[in-house]
Amino acid sequence: MKAWKVLEKTTKQKLIYLFTAGLLFWISITLLLPTLPTYIQVMGGTVQQVGIVMSCFAIGLLGSRTWLGKVADRRSRKLVILIGALVAAIAPIGYLLVNSIVGLAEIRAFHGISIAAFTIGYSALVVDLAPLQHRGTLIGYMNLAVPIGMSVGPAMGGFLQASGKLFVRDGTGYEVVFISSMICGILAFLLASQIKESALPEAESQQKLSNSRRDFWQLTKDPGLIVPTIILLLVGLVFGTLVAFLPLYIKELELDFNVGLFYTATAIASFSVRLFIGQASDRYGRGLFISGALVCYIVSMVLLTLAQTPIMFILAAIAEGAGAGILIPLVLALIADRSYAQERGQVFALCMGGFDLGIALGGFILGSLSFVLGGYQGIFALAAILALVALVIFVTQAGKNLRHSLYFALGKAQDVYALNK
Repeated sequence: MKAWKVLEKTTKQKLIYLFTAGLLFWISITLLLPTLPTYIQVMGGTVQQVGIVMSCFAIGLLGSRTWLGKVADRRSRKLVILIGALVAAIAPIGYLLVNSIVGLAEIRAFHGISIAAFTIGYSALVVDLAPLQHRGTLIGYMNLAVPIGMSVGPAMGGFLQASGKLFVRDGTGYEVVFISSMICGILAFLLASQIKESALPEAESQQKLSNSRRDFWQLTKDPGLIVPTIILLLVGLVFGTLVAFLPLYIKELELDFNVGLFYTATAIASFSVRLFIGQASDRYGRGLFISGALVCYIVSMVLLTLAQTPIMFILAAIAEGAGAGILIPLVLALIADRSYAQERGQVFALCMGGFDLGIALGGFILGSLSFVLGGYQGIFALAAILALVALVIFVTQAGKNLRHSLYFALGKAQDVYALNK
């Protein structure tokens, strides 16, 4: 890979430590995806309470994003990565120690801080280390930690729970899952602690330009950042709905289908597209591929609405995985293009905060509307509409006017908001 060959040896070493820590972090997080909703039900939670507890994860994200973004910019990217890994190690034990739905919601909210911290620090540090001309490529490759972790984590979670039932006397299997999640978080912390962080690139020259120094509230008024934030908000609503209700939907259908396989198929699809999408976006622009990603989300939710067989769920997983594999790294690259180095932590906090808010509201709102929507099929049908709205907004609002927005979304125009053209 050309982008890797041009890097210095010390930079390569940092990226290897960072990638491995990221992989373990995402395994820690996704170990719980197929098991936590059913664990909440075992603890006495209703469908609506499952949605509320799962959504509480994003409360921690939303409450900490702004502060953590400032810490990443003013103190250290590494520090917020370590905070994220530490919370990921502590939270799983909390699930075992509480014995009420309220307690689970509180631990879930605390757990949300982990992703807020880790993703801000991880994304900002990757951009710092990536040469401008290879930014999309390296972001795409470094974000492979997410789909690989998501392919291993859910499958491992289901396996560990089954093993726990067999080998832990009078156990439900959840104990083994939570302890394994904790161990992965600890290992991620230890690896991240080995990264030697250097000064922010471009910071000295940029800090001399007072007009380039924007605070958080100034960033919220930048149209180049608001549209990606709204897109991530809508996609977050879709993702939050998927995480909260997919296991329960499959259970209701009484299918002989391991929900962990859905997440594994999602991760494989996400991994596959990330192998080439970053490099392609460096060459052809971000807009065309972001549009394609939103189409993938629409297809995925439509397939879930119609799904009655395991193969339909696998096809939906592939579409959702392709959408996520394209959208997340390219939106990160897009907002990196539209921001300065010394404000990038806050920019990621703002834009990814939209995704967090969507996750927070997804399970809660759509779970509350489940009776009106006619059950899980209606929930996923509404999720498909939300993905369609995201596509319409991007195609019409991504540029400075309708014509340029359309051309940018089709890959026929440059990004007018990019600061490094």
